[in-house]
Amino acid sequence: YKMWMRHRYNDCVRGLAGLMAHGAFQVKELSLCTLMKFVELEARYPLIKVEWKGSLTFPRELVKVVVDGLLPLNEDASLLISRFQEYMEYDDIRYFVIKAVTESIGQVMQKTKERPLPFYQQNVFSLISPINMPNKECDMVKFMVKQDNWEELKVSKLQAHKQAFEKMWLSFLKHKLPTGLYKKVLVILHDCILPYMNEPTLMIDFLTVAYGIGGAISLLALNGLFILIHQHNLEYPDFYKKLYSLLDPSIYHVKYRARFFHLLDLFLSSSHLPAYLVAAFIKRLSRLALTAPPEALLMVLPFICNLFRRHPACNVLVHRPNGPEDMSEDPYIMEEKEPSKSRALESCLWEIQSLQNHYHPDVAKAAAVLNQSLSEIEDDISGLLELSAYELFDKEVKKKAIDVPLEFEQVRGLFGKKNDIFAEHFTLD
Repeated sequence: YKMWMRHRYNDCVRGLAGLMAHGAFQVKELSLCTLMKFVELEARYPLIKVEWKGSLTFPRELVKVVVDGLLPLNEDASLLISRFQEYMEYDDIRYFVIKAVTESIGQVMQKTKERPLPFYQQNVFSLISPINMPNKECDMVKFMVKQDNWEELKVSKLQAHKQAFEKMWLSFLKHKLPTGLYKKVLVILHDCILPYMNEPTLMIDFLTVAYGIGGAISLLALNGLFILIHQHNLEYPDFYKKLYSLLDPSIYHVKYRARFFHLLDLFLSSSHLPAYLVAAFIKRLSRLALTAPPEALLMVLPFICNLFRRHPACNVLVHRPNGPEDMSEDPYIMEEKEPSKSRALESCLWEIQSLQNHYHPDVAKAAAVLNQSLSEIEDDISGLLELSAYELFDKEVKKKAIDVPLEFEQVRGLFGKKNDIFAEHFTLD
């Protein structure tokens, strides 16, 4: 009879697993909640007797069934996954879900031969990105079911949780991702992933690939690379060459502009950088500034001034007599990818002189600062990094204008001419 009941129970589990792919969300949700109730009951009342002391009787196979149901290959399951997140608050559930996800990734992605699976990979990301890892072992107090020998088991050890978490992310990121997913991963990498890894330097392969993709993905990869270089003494060959190649017209327009310039400021903060390298960055930023919007110019001009303060050897760019006056005479090679061969130190900043005639008075004023000797104290650009066109417009609108006496001639007709043809058909009432 017990065997027969066991078979019926297994049939029930298979039926519920099948219903997690049902068309109606209410059916999926009910199936999920029922299966998780089975997980709790199986953990509390194991179907298999403990054979030896110290063994764990958690229903891992049942958790794997739930995880497989949450990660369909051809459908977005983000709504069902968000419903499941409340169970991830339990330390034991989180640990075994992480293990099950790692196993699922290995089984599914092995069959695709490095071809991305957008729906599946997005579902995996939706499931694992909100995971809140504990910072200390004493924080691990919330378990769905506590067994007698709990303290001796891996599931109660923070180190084991970190190892499982690290293995899961590495297995997920070693496969090619859709472009949109690269951005999502990189945005949370420095806050939600790297701090909870035992060996953060294992992320170097993923970050190197992302850094080489170009565009916004490379800008976002900078953050993770900075942490590895700064905190874990990682050596990255040709780092500044690659950083220099990221400077293109889009840097003044992308939504990650603030983050990029914050990191660029950190990377160029060392006074031991060679003058030719800093001069190449100054010159490229100045050239790109010619087509930048005012809100970006109000940030990059103080940024360039700060670079001059840190690296006085670059002042020759400002104070070069008989230097080039426009692009046709400029020895600087904009297309050169190697900063040392760009001939930036032979040039001068005629671009900044051009910006001194900018239509926006604040930009012209900021560019004119380089005409005087700079103070030793650096400008704080943190408040300018997030500056937007809306804020500039709002500031102008709220300005209190002083009445200025003008010579006034009364308007006649639409365009002010008395006998104009428009005056016959349009009047100004």
